[in-house]
Amino acid sequence: MTVAGGSTPVDAPLERSGVSSGGPEGNERLTAATGAVLLVLFAVEGVTILFLGQLLTLHFFVGLLLIGPVCLKIGSTGYRFYRYYTGSPAYRRKGPPAPLLRVLGPLVVATSVAVLGTGVTLALLGRGSPGPVPVLLLHKASFICWIAVTTVHVLAYLWRLPRLIGADLRRRPARHGIAAPRTAARWSLLGLSLGGGLIIALAGVHLVSGWTG
Repeated sequence: MTVAGGSTPVDAPLERSGVSSGGPEGNERLTAATGAVLLVLFAVEGVTILFLGQLLTLHFFVGLLLIGPVCLKIGSTGYRFYRYYTGSPAYRRKGPPAPLLRVLGPLVVATSVAVLGTGVTLALLGRGSPGPVPVLLLHKASFICWIAVTTVHVLAYLWRLPRLIGADLRRRPARHGIAAPRTAARWSLLGLSLGGGLIIALAGVHLVSGWTG
């Protein structure tokens, strides 16, 4: 027998926990896992900046690889934003982020897109290509802005990553056959984003020759 919302009584606890439909808990776990991957990749990218003369190829490769996971992170956070503001009961119960993080969220997205966008533009233009817009300057400026807003963002969420990622990594019996497929779907999405980024990186890393010639 179903209840007013169309769910059976036995399914209601699952919907509240976010397991049955993926829900806010599943979305949070996907965002956390993607964020952890991005944290590692951006750390590698930061090291290459310190030794850009020797690690320029790696800088190009990792920068292009980041495109896939960054798109997934924007997608997962954007989905939460959409479900919350369209009145999803589960997402409304979960509530919005803290006010400061709600302000920083769009800035993190905007600066991430700016860093990657200007980086790809630089790769396509090459060192000697003139242009009306100082793209290299924009790339550096957007990176500085990205560092500023992302540092606060990371410090606010870093302590939660072990719990959220561990919740998916721990092997637990699937309730009603739902939990395990949802977990697999989340990790599959992360794998696909990395695979997509890897394809882009392999296809575009040769553009580094425009900066080493």
